[in-house]
Formats: sequence, C-alpha cells, structure tokens
Amino acid sequence: MNNFFGHVIRFIVSAFVLMFVGWVTPQFSVGGFWSALFLALAIAVIGWIIEGIFGNRVTPFSRGIVGFLTSAVVIWLAQFVVGNVTVTVIGAILAALVIGIIDLFIPISNPFEAGKRKEKAN
Repeated sequence: MNNFFGHVIRFIVSAFVLMFVGWVTPQFSVGGFWSALFLALAIAVIGWIIEGIFGNRVTPFSRGIVGFLTSAVVIWLAQFVVGNVTVTVIGAILAALVIGIIDLFIPISNPFEAGKRKEKAN
C-alpha cells in the first residue's frame, strides 16, 4: 500500500511540475491540474512503452541527448492522448529542456523506475 501512495505522490508532483512548465514555456500549454495529472500519466506510460521496445538506452527518463530528444517526442505525442494540452515541436523541445533543468535540482524519478528499484530491493 505504501508503494501505491508513493506512485500517487510522484504523479501529483509531476503534474505540478508540468503545470509550472506550461506557465514558463512558450508553445506548451496545460489546461489545468487534471490535464497535467493525465499528461504525467501519459508521459510515464508512453515512456514505459518506448523503454520496453527500445531498451534502457532509449528512454525519456535517461540523461543525455537521446533521453532529451526522446523526452521531447514523448511530450509531443502525449498531447494527442490528453485533452486541454497543446504542444508544438518547439514547445516540446523547450518543455523537455525545462523539465531536465528542474530534474537536476528536484529529481523526480519515473514512477515505473521507482517500482523496479523497490522490487530489486526486496
């Protein structure tokens, strides 16, 4: 049960980060908290699918240029799944950059990655 609440808190924090990114990033708009929460969920699921297909080297949650570009593509794709979210290609690149900078100071682990770490510890 504790693991479930950890995931919920990560998604809520991610939603607030996405709302902030929508506020500071041009060409990236999130309609409100619920849109941001569903966007965080969509980003996590799309990232998980990409990681499952291409492996750990190509994931939006990794560092480096590949992770950065993958993150931008995932953000851009997620707008088609979540309502009240509009992102241009430039907006997705800028959002990935801002999220990467925020992650340097406030690391928010990928909820699926956090679950894997907990399973390995047990």
